[in-house]
Amino acid sequence: MSPLPDEITVQAWARLVRAQQLLLERVEADLKRASLPPLRWYDVLLELHRTAPDGLRQFEIGEAVLLSKYNVSRLLDRLEREGLIERYVCEVDGRGAQVQITPSGNDLLKRMWKEYGAAISEHFAQHFSVAEINRLSTLLCKLPGVCR
Repeated sequence: MSPLPDEITVQAWARLVRAQQLLLERVEADLKRASLPPLRWYDVLLELHRTAPDGLRQFEIGEAVLLSKYNVSRLLDRLEREGLIERYVCEVDGRGAQVQITPSGNDLLKRMWKEYGAAISEHFAQHFSVAEINRLSTLLCKLPGVCR
């Protein structure tokens, strides 16, 4: 069993968690002010955009998204009702659904990126130099599963 962490390690951990929570809250608030849907919509649409035209299986979306994976099925139901994604029977095994982004989904993704990108700059990037961001990115990749 690993030894208990020292105080500076606990402090770094708490700061990392707090930073993640605060940044996500600020981004969500910016999206809401712009009358855009929540960030988890962007996350799913981006993964589908990256895999177009083939799309992803529903379980693959759950594995790929950056945000919490709970309720992926309900989120996909909502995105489908909004005309942002389409589901098809998977040709490979016929059991699962293949999910693809629609042109409307791509349009929303572009609109959301304008606000999301600006929020990343305002709430995150402007507080660091390019070298610091590169170093932070490198350091975070040391954590298993962070960089894929």
